Amino acid sequence: MPKTKTMSGNLPSVLEVRLAGAVVGTLTNLPNDQNLFVFDAAYAADQNRPVLSLSFYDAYRALRTDVRPVTRRLPPFFSNLLPEGQLRQYIAERGDVNAQREFFLLWLLGNDLPGAVTVHDVEGRTLPPTQSAPTVARTRAGKGVLRFSLAGVQLKLSAIGNPNKQLSVPASSLGGHWIVKLPSPAYPYLPENEFSMMEFARAIGIQVPEVGLIPLAQIAGVPEPWQQLKGNAYYIRRFDRGTKGARIHIEDFNQIYGQFPEARYKNYSYTNMAADIWRLTDEEQFKEFIRRLIFTVAIGNNDMHLKNWSLIYRDGRTPQLAPAYDYVSTVRYIADDKLALSIAKEKTPNQLNSDLLERFARKARLPTELVLQTARETAEKIMTLWPTLQKSFPVDRETRRQVTAHMKSIPFLNS
Repeated sequence: MPKTKTMSGNLPSVLEVRLAGAVVGTLTNLPNDQNLFVFDAAYAADQNRPVLSLSFYDAYRALRTDVRPVTRRLPPFFSNLLPEGQLRQYIAERGDVNAQREFFLLWLLGNDLPGAVTVHDVEGRTLPPTQSAPTVARTRAGKGVLRFSLAGVQLKLSAIGNPNKQLSVPASSLGGHWIVKLPSPAYPYLPENEFSMMEFARAIGIQVPEVGLIPLAQIAGVPEPWQQLKGNAYYIRRFDRGTKGARIHIEDFNQIYGQFPEARYKNYSYTNMAADIWRLTDEEQFKEFIRRLIFTVAIGNNDMHLKNWSLIYRDGRTPQLAPAYDYVSTVRYIADDKLALSIAKEKTPNQLNSDLLERFARKARLPTELVLQTARETAEKIMTLWPTLQKSFPVDRETRRQVTAHMKSIPFLNS
């Protein structure tokens, strides 16, 4: 195992996990870099406890308190809280943390994780492990480390301020109420694409947070590696943050299913999700899921994996479908026209018809007529609004052409 150069005594070994300020358990870094999560006894005994994750409950809704160490990684729920890709590497390098040792990366980011989870060293350490003199390390850790964690691969930053005045990316401070996604050299007009698809979703009745576009040059504090990017950035209001700094707990379906981030495309399907949303929530929430599913297929969003669907716990205990996010028409960029997850074992969008939806309902033990009626209403709105709305969206001509052609290929939308 590669060694991390640190000053003696600077590494924490136990992290306290809190949910909305209440202690729920501890994460311990054991010898051989194994990480172990154990629930706090008082939390486990509380019948009115807030939900950390449905993955910690069995089929009878009893809390599972069995413990199993994980080597180098964190248990899946916590691993999914961490950023991936460029942002993960950047934060790890600036904080002198090995990007693969998730325990210490979580420590570094523990004050501003997604949802209502916070993580603190039980001995009060607030700085990351160092690879240099203490004075240099403290300067870098205090002023140069991005202190938020936005899970996922796409390059996105947490921002504070007002989009109508000024947004800024805080290097060390917390409390960002916005997520900013940067323009991509590889995917033309990606921010414009996502903004347009989110506004299209809003128009057909899907619950969508406030979103917008802003020239990247107008955002203060963008880290140096990405300052040279040109064009618009896309912003979305965080639905896991409330007024006066309140944190609202959320978890994505990859966390619910207890999987590591890289398994986001595996083992589960839209059929599984539909059955669980029907079981866990109410009829209105389920209809919202069906609307989103039809919309996802219609716009050619073939990257709606498990991490792009979440539950939100506004009261700490009751799961509801979180507002929609990450709607992008990927057919503009990816030739392989396959859904991220299957519908009744089918991933090809042009196979979506009434027969497939009936099979989907049967497999998930859902009310067939409710599925079909909601799907038909959604399809009608999509096909009615797209011809007019597309002209007002800030997407390029090729995106409009690709989405229109994609819609024409789907039997259910044209029946």
